[in-house]
Amino acid sequence: MGILIGDIKTRNRVFLAPMSGVTDEPFRQTAHEHGAGLVVSEMVASEELVNARPDMMRRALGADSLSPFVIQLAGREPHWMAEGVRVAEAMGADIIDINMGCPAREVTGGLSGSALMRDLDHAERLIAATVGAASVPVTLKMRLGWDHGSLNAPELARRAQAQGVALITVHGRTRCQFYTGKADWSAISLVREAISIPLIANGDGASLADARAMLSASGADGIMIGRGAYGRPWWPGVIAEGLDPGSGRSEPSLEEEAQIIALHHERILNRHGHHNGNRMARKHIGWTISRLAERNLLSSGEAAGWRAQMLCCNDNDRVRQDLRSLYLCVQERAAA
Repeated sequence: MGILIGDIKTRNRVFLAPMSGVTDEPFRQTAHEHGAGLVVSEMVASEELVNARPDMMRRALGADSLSPFVIQLAGREPHWMAEGVRVAEAMGADIIDINMGCPAREVTGGLSGSALMRDLDHAERLIAATVGAASVPVTLKMRLGWDHGSLNAPELARRAQAQGVALITVHGRTRCQFYTGKADWSAISLVREAISIPLIANGDGASLADARAMLSASGADGIMIGRGAYGRPWWPGVIAEGLDPGSGRSEPSLEEEAQIIALHHERILNRHGHHNGNRMARKHIGWTISRLAERNLLSSGEAAGWRAQMLCCNDNDRVRQDLRSLYLCVQERAAA
């Protein structure tokens, strides 16, 4: 059960959310290989991409390893969004996603991200410029509104569809909620009533039961998993398989999981270099340890010990060995 985005059909209806500092090329490539219906780049600032700022260029990598290849653009000026589209397409983008959902203060303080939901006329001009410059489908990610006094996602969605946006994703919180409380999946249903293009529900989806509840409450065509994929890039594919057998992948065995984690670690080092990659890998390793503890494969004390041992180690060969030892430990426990 794929979703049609313009003339591109995804392989299933469970997507990986764009997350700054998380969904770099190694993470997206790994999630894509293990069944995610669609993966989206980290947020790329349009003006900085046009000016070839190295960190934004790095965020926009992936055309050689991902298909379809999605770049998410952020900005507040129609000119720079349009120019950003042209650069993104030249870098191989098959789909452009517009960010109107990021709640971070450094983004909204510059009147980008979810701050655009405070001025729908300006947001619409930004959308029109982006769609007008694109020869590929354009999608839009937003929140329910700036705060509970301005739940204007349905109106923004209507305007976006009228301007030619091909798919909309809604995170079921306002910007002022950040990530507190519980995502309101039923509020997303008001967007479903406002548009006829595909709708994706986002926010707090961490399990197959969550996915089913999200779809039921929101009326959305698919879901997007963000923090639920921390430490397990295969998880969108597993949820997709649970929803629609044959569209994703089964949950990996511990032996398979160890191989996936090891490959992801190598990709981080290869992409970011052995020094920077070592530091960037630490959060992923920490999440992996936490996931094992959640499944009662490690005690809280053991998890703390592994974190202390691995997350301060600058020797990548030692980290590789520790990853192998960690999984041998939990495999032996699971088999006992």
